[in-house]
Amino acid sequence: MTSAQVVLAASGGVSTGEQIAFWVLAPLALVGAFGMVLARNAVHSALWLVVTMLCLGAFYVIQSGPFIGMVQIIVYTGAIMMLFLFVLMLVGRDSSDSLIETLRGQRLAAVGLGIGFAALVGAGLARGLGSVQAVGLDEANANGNVQGIAALLFTDYVVVFELSGGLLIVATVGAMVLAHIERRKGERLTQVERMKARFAPGNDPGPKPGPGVFATSSSVTTPARLPDGTLSERSIPRILPVRELSSSETAPKGTEK
Repeated sequence: MTSAQVVLAASGGVSTGEQIAFWVLAPLALVGAFGMVLARNAVHSALWLVVTMLCLGAFYVIQSGPFIGMVQIIVYTGAIMMLFLFVLMLVGRDSSDSLIETLRGQRLAAVGLGIGFAALVGAGLARGLGSVQAVGLDEANANGNVQGIAALLFTDYVVVFELSGGLLIVATVGAMVLAHIERRKGERLTQVERMKARFAPGNDPGPKPGPGVFATSSSVTTPARLPDGTLSERSIPRILPVRELSSSETAPKGTEK
């Protein structure tokens, strides 16, 4: 009996629905993976990776792993990748990236690391399909899929779980440190400098009207109108220069009730 037959016997066989889902989603996952690697635009590469992650989430659900499938779709695809995509769109990327190497030898190092990673994954698959006896997920999901994952995560793999959490925290802090831009003391504006720039000639220091307020004039020197129709000079700040209003500015704007 081959290793594939052992896996099928342990899992109870593959149904027709699983076969159809595999032959539909597997090509999409491969297309998304190749598109992510070959895309010149960073936004397009992220979108291709989203396609692959959605297919992987569907594969997990089909293989009796609903919890990890939903985590793959909701957390990785719906949160992390969308956040990464929004950051790329916010920062802005050109239509194509530069092919000039900023670090000498980085392509050769990337090729070597890729070959090594492929060999590591191939060795793990060969051992998993050859010498490891497949028993299926019936025993692991005896009390429920979520309960089984929680029992393994917080007992046998609790050290790995804590190390992964620490690694993510260190990566987050490192990204914040690398993205932080230290400004010189002379580049920071003081409160007095901000005030002088706000009230400089040609600027409008007054706040904009709030929502629902019909502005009859865009000038902060236009006085308010009292209930009897006269103008109130007290509504004009004393810091502003006094100027004569034209007849069109003092005339009713057609908004009186």
